[in-house]
Amino acid sequence: MCGIIGIVGKSPVNQGLYDGLTVLQHRGQDAAGIMTSDGDRLHLRKDNGLVRDVFHTRHMLRLKGNMGIGHVRYPTAGCSSSAESQPFYVNSPYGISLAHNGNLTNADTLKGDMFREDLRHINTNSDSEILLNVFAHELQRQGKLRIDEGDVFEAVTRVHKRVRGAYAAVAMIIGYGIVAFRDKHGIRPLAIGRRETPQGTEWTVASETVAVDALGFERVRDLEPGEAVFIDVDGNFHSRQCAEGSVYSPCIFEYVYFARPDSIIDGISVYKARLRMGERLARKILREWPQHDIDVVIPIPDTSRTSALQLSYELGVLYREGFIKNRYIGRTFIMPGQKQRKKSVRQKLNAIGLEFRGKNVLLVDDSIVRGTTSKQIIQMARDAGANKVYFASAAPPVRYPNVYGIDMPTTAELIGHGRDDKQIAEAIGADWLIYQDLDDLISAVLYKDNKKVRQFDTSVFSGEYPTGDVTPEYLKQLEQCRSDGAKETRDLEEGVTIDLHNSE
Repeated sequence: MCGIIGIVGKSPVNQGLYDGLTVLQHRGQDAAGIMTSDGDRLHLRKDNGLVRDVFHTRHMLRLKGNMGIGHVRYPTAGCSSSAESQPFYVNSPYGISLAHNGNLTNADTLKGDMFREDLRHINTNSDSEILLNVFAHELQRQGKLRIDEGDVFEAVTRVHKRVRGAYAAVAMIIGYGIVAFRDKHGIRPLAIGRRETPQGTEWTVASETVAVDALGFERVRDLEPGEAVFIDVDGNFHSRQCAEGSVYSPCIFEYVYFARPDSIIDGISVYKARLRMGERLARKILREWPQHDIDVVIPIPDTSRTSALQLSYELGVLYREGFIKNRYIGRTFIMPGQKQRKKSVRQKLNAIGLEFRGKNVLLVDDSIVRGTTSKQIIQMARDAGANKVYFASAAPPVRYPNVYGIDMPTTAELIGHGRDDKQIAEAIGADWLIYQDLDDLISAVLYKDNKKVRQFDTSVFSGEYPTGDVTPEYLKQLEQCRSDGAKETRDLEEGVTIDLHNSE
């Protein structure tokens, strides 16, 4: 999962890009990058680390220009090397840079085609570099010295015909403007914002509306599935539907875990969706265990707070904050290795003993993926003196790998795969475990007044992949290259980081 942003302004955009990436930091903590355009010159800074650590004053001063794009990353495809941080850049045609959120399911085929047919070399294992080169090739094949929005949209149309998977992308073309586009299923989010200034209209596109809001832009709308927008250097806005057979299938896990609660994705409030998740989960508890002996509901911070608060209200049970979070530790789910995840849990959370001692506690989390974190937290509750520890998940069991940009690729790493609820409860050490039903999750997110979205990508829960091209062979290949063991091997082989891109 990654976060992307682009701004076309009437004044320098470096600070806006920095602030936007800071707001999107929850979407990626492995690397960050900004590229700006100042006339016919590009300026780039990218490296591993958090936004605040990658960009110092000396870097910001060099990021000149009124147009730019930015990216925060955690590794799904590829590895955690800084050589794969974004944006990527190609000098032909015109000079194009691109940042991408998602995952291409036909990346290997495209990479071979790029070499044999397009005569382009891909220098990293990142599918984002592949997407950039496909777009650049489709723009170049038109053979024009000067291009307009029609040429840009034609290139995006051809990209959609060649590329499969999930992708929300923002690309900057030197001297022309910024183009943003979204796959025909709308799996990964992308929103548009507008701001009026004395100098004229400024535009932004970002992964979440929270970045649009934070920068003082007015939320305009989300990009439609398969749509492309082009904002030229003068601030003129153009849009076109560029893919056939587009249908909304946004990733439901965005609402469960990834997105910030103050974001609105495809017209759906993440906060309201999580409230409804808590309501529906509480109703299930009352159906299955009407005579429960739960004394207190405690969320596992931070993502589950909204659902847990509404769940406690529906149950008529006290809500308490039982864990204090160290905010200087990253999100454990998106850390690149299992050893690092295990080590970080105790550093990340500390239990308040008086909220646990002698009580039957219901812990609420947004989801259970590998189960190792849940197991450690349950043990922390017991160590703090809990009498019994029950566990509730606001999402159904994660039983299948994600192939659209979320780092949960191997079935062996998923505690929900091949186990029933009782076996999972035993594995994580809970006295009782309850999951949200998939139909209830969908109804919680699919607000009745939403006219656009009628289905979701629920593949991690259902095993049904909306792009229709995910085969058992593909999943097996993913397991071989994206397991924790494979990542550790790649990082060792990577050795010394190749730092060709830093503007030190």
